[in-house]
Amino acid sequence: MTQKASKLVIVTEKVLLNKVAKIIDEAGATGYTVVAAGGKGSRGVRSSGQPTVGDSFSNVKFEVLTPSREMAVKISDKVAAKFFEDYSGISYVCDVMEVLYAHDF
Repeated sequence: MTQKASKLVIVTEKVLLNKVAKIIDEAGATGYTVVAAGGKGSRGVRSSGQPTVGDSFSNVKFEVLTPSREMAVKISDKVAAKFFEDYSGISYVCDVMEVLYAHDF
């Protein structure tokens, strides 16, 4: 069985992990995936990309499946308004994808 969904991706500084996760939860999303991220953008290189014994990545990437584009945009807008003036970050929404999953999200 497939369901239609929107995917929200947020890449931002690792220090915001818990705060962004709280916004996602409060918006009603049922879950998300977070992975370490590094790269280069308008604010410079954020990581060497090489694994070390400590924290080798200073960014995180959230992927959130939402049942509607409106929920994804609401989360993105709140995160951007709260953090992107003072911290590096970007978010984008991938519209209408089919999710192969047996349960609602």
